[in-house]
Amino acid sequence: MLRSLGFLLIGGLALVGALTILGAVLAIRQGFTAREAPPAWEAFVAKQFRHLSIPEEARLQENPFPPTPDWLKQGREHYADHCAQCHANNGSGQTEMGKNLYPRVPDMRKRGTQRLTDGELYYIIHNGIRLTGMPAWGEEGHDAESWKLVLFLRHLPKLTREEEAEMEKLNPKGPKERAEEQEEENFLEGEEKSSP
Repeated sequence: MLRSLGFLLIGGLALVGALTILGAVLAIRQGFTAREAPPAWEAFVAKQFRHLSIPEEARLQENPFPPTPDWLKQGREHYADHCAQCHANNGSGQTEMGKNLYPRVPDMRKRGTQRLTDGELYYIIHNGIRLTGMPAWGEEGHDAESWKLVLFLRHLPKLTREEEAEMEKLNPKGPKERAEEQEEENFLEGEEKSSP
């Protein structure tokens, strides 16, 4: 009995090893470009590793901030200023940066993100994810801003057009955008001064 169990274990390990080697060979042949979506097996393996990398006690943490309008507003404002460049104001990930990252930025409104626990979302925001574009944010120890972001992520599927418009005003702007806005403002002021 033990002998057959040993053979099964060795056979299982050999199969896992062979599949790993096959996956590595296929990945090398395809190249490590960020231009193509990963094959299904690679996405599956990456999600499993992400899940395993989050400690159980972190997964079970509950958000200490209730979803009050004030906390949601703070989370929305922080998201607009820090996260929207990659994830888009509406959470779709359809930004120049988000579309060109590998692995792709997830659509935060969809089931894949929304089914994560609050603790998992917090852990990902706070600690980042290796080998992706997701950096670690927040301060060491308890991070209130990241918990407020979790509140806002839960709200994303219900985001209104008015909220999104508010967020656009808070998005970081580069020098070119600022110059265009100033030019437009100067033009409008000149028009107002010249009208009777």
